[in-house]
Amino acid sequence: MTAPAIRVVWEDWADRGLPLPRYETAGAAGADIRANLPPDQRAAGITLQPMQRVVVPTGIRVAIPVGYEMQIRPRSGLALKHGLSLPNTPGTIDSDYRGPLGVLLVNLGTEAVTLNHGDRIAQCIIAPVVQAAYDVVDILDETTRGHGGFGSTGQS
Repeated sequence: MTAPAIRVVWEDWADRGLPLPRYETAGAAGADIRANLPPDQRAAGITLQPMQRVVVPTGIRVAIPVGYEMQIRPRSGLALKHGLSLPNTPGTIDSDYRGPLGVLLVNLGTEAVTLNHGDRIAQCIIAPVVQAAYDVVDILDETTRGHGGFGSTGQS
């Protein structure tokens, strides 16, 4: 199986000394994405107060092959230690998007958190996409579950 190639362009202001998204271990499913802050923000970083949301720049734009998406997911260490997450997790970068890659983070913790230039802030997963057809029918097939909704399949 050949891995899809993700084409990357640096933003003009970006620090090209930082790594592109990369897998930190041989078995990693997600490639870590780093904060690549504009020059005027690099010294101070970006501070998120509790419950504050911010789009953190990565300094790159990407071209994802047709038939794939890039999913942006939280890093578990940041979630555990600081309460940082993504409010729209997983975020989706579509194959036809060519704008700046930013990571929408939220501080769900009780303390302010400062993200520094070069910090690993999220991870990206490249996944295949299937576009379905939607057809109106008169009746749906029956299943054992039927109309059972939230929590209907038992206790956790």
